[in-house]
Amino acid sequence: MDKPVHIIAISGKSGCGNTSVSRIVAQKLNFKFINFTLRNLAQELHMSLPELLEKAKKDFSFDIQLDNKQKQLAHEGNSVIGSRLAVWLFPDALLRVYLYADLETRAQRIFKREKTDNFEKILQETNERDINDYERFKQIYSIDNNHYEFVDLIINTTYYEPETIADIIVSAYYIATGTKQGDIS
Repeated sequence: MDKPVHIIAISGKSGCGNTSVSRIVAQKLNFKFINFTLRNLAQELHMSLPELLEKAKKDFSFDIQLDNKQKQLAHEGNSVIGSRLAVWLFPDALLRVYLYADLETRAQRIFKREKTDNFEKILQETNERDINDYERFKQIYSIDNNHYEFVDLIINTTYYEPETIADIIVSAYYIATGTKQGDIS
């Protein structure tokens, strides 16, 4: 009998640490890390990212293609998927985790990551991205990404390093599966 595929879905808004935390969790569990983005989709479609982003403003089929590709990849084996919509798009995930941080904290992280000198611009762009994501997800899937109380675990990432957050998620995984560290193959 085949073992079930274990999927850990991790979501949060830009700057919450989705990618970093998901990568670490995947490494700790020896799971596949799924990080298929619009940049990857643009490459598959032989388009530049700016070209795809411009088309995607009017054509939601690009979002749907992206999400379908993530679903396909995640179901190929034990995996950790970190994306804005993972907790909504993977109701079959063994563990669904939402990472939270306030706008100011997220903008500070993006500011440091982008190595720019204009924090106010980053703060405004982050807020605009939140609004645009909310409207897009509502239109495409009727998802309100401000309501995530259905998930298994909500972590306020403000005061934790990605490694610590990953340890919390890995512990929750072992509890959910009734296994101990080292028992997972």
